[in-house]
Amino acid sequence: MTSTAPSNIPTVAIIGGGPAGLMAAEVLSQAGVRVDLYDGMPSVGRKFLLAGVGGMNITHSEAFPAFLARYAERAPNLAPLLRAFGADQLCGWIHGLGIDTFVGSSGRVFPTDMKAAPLLRAWLKRLREAGVAIHTRHRWLGWNPDGSLRIASPEGEKALQPSATLLALGGGSWSRLGSDGAWMLPLEQRGVALARLQPSNCGFDVPGWSELMVNKFAGAPLKNIAIGLNDDVPRLGECVITATGIEGSLIYALSAPIREAINQHGSATLHLDLLPGRPVDKIQQALAKPRGSRSMAKHLQSQLGIDGVKAALLRECTTADDFADPARLAQTIKALPITLVKTRPLDEAISSAGGVTFEALDQRLMLKAVPGVFCAGEMLDWEAPTGGYLLTACFASGRAAGLGMLEFLRNGGA
Repeated sequence: MTSTAPSNIPTVAIIGGGPAGLMAAEVLSQAGVRVDLYDGMPSVGRKFLLAGVGGMNITHSEAFPAFLARYAERAPNLAPLLRAFGADQLCGWIHGLGIDTFVGSSGRVFPTDMKAAPLLRAWLKRLREAGVAIHTRHRWLGWNPDGSLRIASPEGEKALQPSATLLALGGGSWSRLGSDGAWMLPLEQRGVALARLQPSNCGFDVPGWSELMVNKFAGAPLKNIAIGLNDDVPRLGECVITATGIEGSLIYALSAPIREAINQHGSATLHLDLLPGRPVDKIQQALAKPRGSRSMAKHLQSQLGIDGVKAALLRECTTADDFADPARLAQTIKALPITLVKTRPLDEAISSAGGVTFEALDQRLMLKAVPGVFCAGEMLDWEAPTGGYLLTACFASGRAAGLGMLEFLRNGGA
């Protein structure tokens, strides 16, 4: 084991090369602090690049009160961070890298070329020019008994004693990209309050899809539907049938309340409106028309345009008696019950809930139990839907942690 001797020049260690860690590195390096950034993967920003596949949704343009509400019970904790560096400031920062943005029809904000790689390249160039040293294939293992950082590197294990440390290690999903939640154990051993990691923006399992649903309709999109949970107003959108259940953007938007309902009751029941543009009385009138020798399936197709995966799902989740009764079938079309029994595995989720609680941090995002160690990004206990909210909060928390570290250093480590 080699040891890096302390220096009189303030040097900070940032563990994790995602948006939060890189943003903190920018704040610190611009203030003249020497920054060593360590990442366990062969290159930084891997999950950031994956998020850009199919279109780099960087943030969202909706008004701040609605934007903030997307963070649910953690909105009060994130509010000061997002007020200081929200969607507008993030877009301005991107423009400063020489990359233009545009607002899509849904209000989501994208780089003009829709790609993540050019943004990351420009950013890394600026960081390196500011003196940030990036060390890849360097994995944080925890702390030595003397409080130094344990870093596994290609040259062997190193012990580091920086003036301050930022942990920006991501959540618990997509372990192949470096976010594996392995940081939970060393933090728990240091007395840090943690909330268990759970899937967020994830799919869910339905018990016992028929062979027809699995073999013919797995992967089929359900478009132009609305989904309600409990007594909430149904949301319009689309989702996808899978071999084990259901996933997709509309499900991701409801994943937190669905997951909590399963945690509390063992299951959650969604109600799908297969024809959100038609009132139930009009559906009843259409189904009441004589169908002659045609089957109900043919009648549904000719009168209401319900066929394919919608027809299969309706038949799958409806009793034979209800399917044969036009009045009851009309009610079911407007509120088709689907029972979900568990989330898909954490490693399949887009993001994770849980992690370091805000109660374990001071206002600078420094751990109360481990002075001089800060946390940012998805490893904090918050969650948000897709749509740019996840990335925005990662950038904002990284910036806030960087400023907190500067204050800590300027106060002589207090």
